[in-house]
This record gives sequence, C-alpha cells and structure tokens, in this order.
Amino acid sequence: MDYTLFQSWSGLGRVAIVGVMAYLALVLMLRVSGKRSLAKLNAFDLVVTVALGSTLATTLLAKTVALAEGVTAFAVLLLMQYAIAWGGTRSDRFQRLVSAAPTLLYHQGLLLGPMRTARVSAEELRQVVRSEGHAQLSDITAIVLESDGTFSILTADPGPLSG
Repeated sequence: MDYTLFQSWSGLGRVAIVGVMAYLALVLMLRVSGKRSLAKLNAFDLVVTVALGSTLATTLLAKTVALAEGVTAFAVLLLMQYAIAWGGTRSDRFQRLVSAAPTLLYHQGLLLGPMRTARVSAEELRQVVRSEGHAQLSDITAIVLESDGTFSILTADPGPLSG
C-alpha cells in the first residue's frame, strides 16, 4: 500500500492534538518571555526564531519526539536568548561579542570600503534606495547596514516627526 498521501487516522489525530498543544505552549512561552523573543535585532535572534519554527515542525511531525521534549526545546531556546540579551544589556564587551556593529556603507556621495567586507554591491544599495522611495543615491546622505541585516537610509531631510 502506498503511504504517500495517507498512513493512518491515529497519525492525523496525533498531529492535531500535539499541534494544538505545542502551539499553545509556544504562544504562552513567547508571551511570558516578552516582545524581544520575536525581535530580530541580531543574528542570534534570527537563529532562535528559525529554531523555534523548526522545533515546532519537528514536534508536530516526528513521532519520535514527545510533546514534553518539544516544549523543553522551546524553553531552552528562549532561555538562551534571554541569557544572551541579558548579558548584552549588562556588558558592552559581551554585547560586542554576540552582536555585529552597524556598518556605514555610503556617506555623502561616496561608496565606502566596508561594502566589500559586507559583500554588498553598489547596485544592491541602489535597489535599497529605490525600495525606500528615492530615485537615486545622490538623494541620500548615508546608508548603514544594521546588525540585524537591514539597511537604514539617512537623508538630509528627516521628514515629519511623529509622536
């Protein structure tokens, strides 16, 4: 018999029951751990977010992984993220160790040397500028590659302040 499309009702039941329970456990743990848990402020935050998703999928689909093991994995990942974020707020040295510094790539008409080490081309910078609604690089004062991998575009006219 071909098990490609369907194996058993008990398998579907397990996925449904474990799925609901694992999802609720993850949502509860994310609420308890705070907003930082889903922020992508540095590479470690991204790794934790991806690992949480992978852990949820594995807990749902792998019959060899019990719900308690999946929930424990969620807790370990969130505790590690908490510990690293806590350490970063207590020590500048630790923060520099776990988080990349922002990199100035473009400033007042000049494409800067760090573009090469950041592996960013001039055309990619132009694309970033266009995606932010600017026609050309000359409209921009500076472009910074932030520690989370996003680009910050600084213009001479900061625009209207909100608040």
